[in-house]
Amino acid sequence: MDFSLFAHMERVTSGQSHEELHEEFVSLCEMADQGGMRAIWTGEHHGMEFTMAPNPFLQLVDLAHRTKNVRLGTGTVVAPFWHPVKLAGEAAATDLLTGGRLELGIARGAYSFEYERLSPGLDAWQAGQRMREIAPLLPQLWAGDCAHEGEFFQFPATSTVPKPTQPDGPPVWIAARDPNSHEFGVSNGFNIQVTPLWQGWGEIESLMGSFNAACEKHDGPRPKIMLLHHTYVAADADDLAVAVDELHRFYCYFGAWFKNERPIHQGQIAALSEEEIGANKMVTPEALRRDLTIGTAQEIIDRLKRIEDLGYDEFSFWADSGMSSERKKASLARFIDEVMPAFA
Repeated sequence: MDFSLFAHMERVTSGQSHEELHEEFVSLCEMADQGGMRAIWTGEHHGMEFTMAPNPFLQLVDLAHRTKNVRLGTGTVVAPFWHPVKLAGEAAATDLLTGGRLELGIARGAYSFEYERLSPGLDAWQAGQRMREIAPLLPQLWAGDCAHEGEFFQFPATSTVPKPTQPDGPPVWIAARDPNSHEFGVSNGFNIQVTPLWQGWGEIESLMGSFNAACEKHDGPRPKIMLLHHTYVAADADDLAVAVDELHRFYCYFGAWFKNERPIHQGQIAALSEEEIGANKMVTPEALRRDLTIGTAQEIIDRLKRIEDLGYDEFSFWADSGMSSERKKASLARFIDEVMPAFA
C-alpha cells in the first residue's frame, strides 16, 4: 500500500498570516517528499479561510520546484466550476510545468456555500451530472480533435494545447461514495478516491465493497482506489487526548461550514461557542477516537494493515485538523519514521 499526504492552507481564527500558513503548508509537503510518500494532494475551495485553495494547479506547480520525487495531485478540482476545455488545458499545462507529475482528482463539490457564489442555483445532483459529463471528455481533449454536444457543454473539434507530458495524460481519479459513482469511475477507467470522514470502519468496508462490485461489472485493467482519512500519530496518551479534542473542534467547524447557516465575515465563519461544540452529537470525541486513524504508532500500523488487507492501494494522511504547524509536523514525522517502515 502506498502513502500520500492530503493538506491545505487552513485556519479557524485569524491568528496567523497567509504567508505563514503557506510556509507551513510547503514544509509539510517537503516532509512528505523527503519521507518517501508517493503523492501530495491538495484541493479546490473558494472564499473559505477554513480551506484555502482557489486553484490547486498553482500550488502544485509551486510544489514541483520545491520537491523532487513526489507525485502532485488535485484532491480535488470541483468539476462543475470548470468548462471541460479549460480544465483539460490547465491540467495539461500543469503536467508540462511539473515534468509529468500531475494526477487529476475530480469531484462534484460539497459546500453549498461555494455553489451559491460560483454557480447560483446549482445543487449536488446537478453538480454530479456536470462532473459525469466533463470527466470523460478530458482524455479525449488531451488526445485532440474532440467535438462535443452534451447537456451542459457544446463545442466544435478542440485539441488541448499544450499537450500533457504524460503520454495518455495525467491519471484521473474520481471522488466516489455511492455505488453509481464507483461504477461511473471504474467504467471510464478512472481511479477512485474515497473519504469516509468520521463514519468509521463500516464505511471503510462498504466503500471497498462498492468499488469491488463496480470492478466485477467491467472488463479491463483494475483501477486503483485510495482512502483519505484524518490521521494523527500520538507521542503518548496525553498527546492523543489533545489531538482528539482538536479534531473534534475541527469536525464541528466542518459541519458548520457544510450546513451553511452561520454568518461569514472575511472568509471566517462565526465562532462556535463551547456549548455548541459540546452539544454536537453527530461527532463526539469518543467516536472520533474510535473511528479515525489516530492513536499510537502501533495502533495505526494495526489499523492500516486491516485497510491494506481490504485491498486499498493507497492511504492518504489527511493533515487538515486545526492543529498548530508544530503538532502537524510532529505527527507526520512519526508516521514517516515509525509507521511507514512497517509497509516497506
